[in-house]
Amino acid sequence: MLLAIDIGNTNIVLGVFEGTALGRNWRLATARERTADELGLMVSDLLERAKIALPAIDGVVLASVVPQLTGPMIEMSTRYLGLTPLNVEPGIDLGMPNLYAHPSEVGADRLVNGIAAFEAYGRGRGEPLVVLDFGTATTFDAISATGEYLGGVICPGIQISADALFQRAARLPRIDVRKPAHVIGRTTVTSMQSGLFFGYVGMVEGLVHRLREELGGKAFCVATGGLAEVIAPETNVVDAVDRDLTLQGLRIVWERNRA
Repeated sequence: MLLAIDIGNTNIVLGVFEGTALGRNWRLATARERTADELGLMVSDLLERAKIALPAIDGVVLASVVPQLTGPMIEMSTRYLGLTPLNVEPGIDLGMPNLYAHPSEVGADRLVNGIAAFEAYGRGRGEPLVVLDFGTATTFDAISATGEYLGGVICPGIQISADALFQRAARLPRIDVRKPAHVIGRTTVTSMQSGLFFGYVGMVEGLVHRLREELGGKAFCVATGGLAEVIAPETNVVDAVDRDLTLQGLRIVWERNRA
């Protein structure tokens, strides 16, 4: 069994693979101050509740965009699982050419998303891909028809935008991001919800359209992340939603490097 760990700014997502099949998976809040022991107890408890014995895990792969947690997570794996994890970082074999001007600047999650999307939706299709990830930041990544990572777009996440409105405008309340019944808001809260939700949908549509133009007029769009299943039904620019894309990408990278 393979334990895949995606450490994001808002959530830590863990998944256990048996072969290529994703079995159990969990989404936990990211707490930057967690120690290796806290992480070890957390992972041990999750596996025990899923009736997975610790010795059954024979590989660990992780991608992290939170440097404060990368070291503790590696230490946790070594001490509690007896395994040195494969950390997706510059220098390992991804099996995907990285054409970024400074390749080391690309987040590990963006790369593994691109790898998984190309294998699941791009290989043999003959057209480029746009990979859309709704996380703390919303990222758009462009993958060529031959499987090269080209670059992309980084935008503030929708919750960051909502928090900024509350913090910077004295008379605006803090709100939950949700789809309102109408575009025209009749209260301050519904007006803010309309601007955030439908404004975000419009941003997604505009950027995907521009990316497709730059990629030759056509590209298959895959969405993942917490809000993918909420935003995707509101637009026709998203061709597929894959909530497990990052974990699948980690599995693929592990298989390419397990020797």
